Amino acid sequence: MSYSAPARPVSPTVRPIGAAEHLAFVRSRASVSFLQTPAWGRVKTEWRSESLGWFDGRRLVGAGLVLHRPVPRFDRFTLAYLAEGPVIDWTGEIDAWLDPLAAYLKAHGAFAIRLGPPVRTNTWSAGQVKEGISDPGIKRLTELPSLRDDPIGARVTGHLRDAGWLPRNPEDGFGAGHPQFKYEIPLAGRTEDELLRGMNQQWRRNIKKAAKEGVEVTTGEFTAGDVTAGDVTAGDVTVGEDLKAFHDLYVHTAERDRFTPRPLRYFETMFAALRAEDPERIRLYLAHHQGDLVAATVLVRVGTHAVYVYGASATEKREVRGSNACQWAMIRDSLAAGCDVYDLRGITPTLDADDPHVGLIQFKAGIGGRAVRYVGEWDLPLRPAIYRAFDLFMRRRGR
Repeated sequence: MSYSAPARPVSPTVRPIGAAEHLAFVRSRASVSFLQTPAWGRVKTEWRSESLGWFDGRRLVGAGLVLHRPVPRFDRFTLAYLAEGPVIDWTGEIDAWLDPLAAYLKAHGAFAIRLGPPVRTNTWSAGQVKEGISDPGIKRLTELPSLRDDPIGARVTGHLRDAGWLPRNPEDGFGAGHPQFKYEIPLAGRTEDELLRGMNQQWRRNIKKAAKEGVEVTTGEFTAGDVTAGDVTAGDVTVGEDLKAFHDLYVHTAERDRFTPRPLRYFETMFAALRAEDPERIRLYLAHHQGDLVAATVLVRVGTHAVYVYGASATEKREVRGSNACQWAMIRDSLAAGCDVYDLRGITPTLDADDPHVGLIQFKAGIGGRAVRYVGEWDLPLRPAIYRAFDLFMRRRGR
């Protein structure tokens, strides 16, 4: 996700802001990660959250959602995490933004800051990905010449390293945080026909197959009690039949694909919190074939950025291509909503045909679009001894 903001304030200050002020700032931007909305803090109930603002005098010029994670055996200290944020001017003097953030967080008990600048460094086309996979001499995406090198991303990376920040980007692209490599479909200025032509033949065939087989994609119904953007609690949420059906299919998918599923309560809270902030923020898609639920997906949209966040599929009836039908419905709706980007989230950078992870990037590259590398996540130790103890604890846990 790229971001532009007002010019750097002369003497920035950082202080807490309310959810309403934070949300108003988010709405003033063309595009912000949903992980940087105040609602996301209410989703992550295991963390303490706060909204911070950067001020030029009395004018709010930047914002960030901070999730505070306590340290085992050091409960009064926290890891301050700004996922895909903060929302500041990354093209300007970075110290002017990050120094007051570090000072505020250290004074309020943080032993380290972890952040992920929403800034791209490299881009590769779908064609390059396909060629890389077919070339036995190419093992990783980064071995290919990028279609575009972003000088801002390179400058941010260099500056963070020089300022003592530590990279937290695992070799395979996935870790405890959010992915450094993503797959995105540009939507701005394109038509549905152009998007279809950008897909490979198999994807177009699968979309046609789903339609021919009579797969129907609908958006789910979700009910909640009296929920406001500033107050979401477990008691506010009522389980809808569609959300329960999605979760049942998601658990089935987790068992088949061997990952640990999130509980239903997590999705109840996520839908309640995000819908309270904006009724159009989150949407559930359900693909049925002759009355059977064959695929389901979750889409989140903030401004002009649409994100595919969860997916599930039945083992039976895979031949009717319900997952492709859901993806195409989400892409079409994102285009109709005026989005600039459809974001399929994380990929691993492997292009090795023998690597079991290569199927993920193959699947996503079939839709067209581009693979993107971001600056990634970085840590700044504020209390080095505690940071080392925390890092050792997490390594022993294998996270």
